[in-house]
Amino acid sequence: MEFSNKFYFKSENGSFSLINGDTFKVLKKIEDKTFDIIFADPPYFLSNNGITCSGGKMISVNKGDWDKSLTLKEKHSFNKRWIKECYRILKDTGTIWISGTLHNIYSIGMALEESGFKILNNITWQKTNPPPNLACKTFTHSTETILWARKDLKNVKYTFNYDAMKQMNANKQMKDVWTTSLTKPSEKKQGKHPTQKPLEILDKIILASTKENDLILDPFCGSSTTGISAVKLGRKYIGIDNEKEYLDLSIRRYEELEEEIL
Repeated sequence: MEFSNKFYFKSENGSFSLINGDTFKVLKKIEDKTFDIIFADPPYFLSNNGITCSGGKMISVNKGDWDKSLTLKEKHSFNKRWIKECYRILKDTGTIWISGTLHNIYSIGMALEESGFKILNNITWQKTNPPPNLACKTFTHSTETILWARKDLKNVKYTFNYDAMKQMNANKQMKDVWTTSLTKPSEKKQGKHPTQKPLEILDKIILASTKENDLILDPFCGSSTTGISAVKLGRKYIGIDNEKEYLDLSIRRYEELEEEIL
């Protein structure tokens, strides 16, 4: 594989790798059909100077320049660009998972279909402890959506570990609503990322759609929850982010996991 940048970090066994750079530039340098699955949690475009509640305190919703609000046209163009590249670098037998909210998920769903993907499931992550709605003008936002899709190709099988999912769910078919709390404090010991996902969510995704030693990409990796889950479950991971602060946090999380495993 070739990349536009050298690895910012690569573990000795090669199972956990990070690249610092613009995801569009990095993706363009990756060979066709490289990855077994892709998980992406792209910008929500929510940084509009609003406020929310965290730990009983009012705080700004601004997450950084990477999450600044865009026009509808700019937002959809952004999503089409990176999803088109993901189609190219994903194996024909692979699948893609994308997490989002009402602010970006409808554009993402359309961009997936426009790029040649077929949506398999619309997973709803139901949060048991969402922050309150301070404006009191709408219902409390307590869910996020995760779209699961494959390439819209005939006679091509993708991985779905149905029996494993059933076993995780008291021997019943797993539904498309996953209920869990927000990210636990124990998962933030090395530092915080504003959109960090719970390990439980990534564990389900990876166990559902990969095999051991499969290669997983996260093009907006943040603090690399995807990578921590991947290594823990015996998969390989490459994460891309343009913020060194979050890549350094990813490295600390990986080193903590390595100590626990050893």
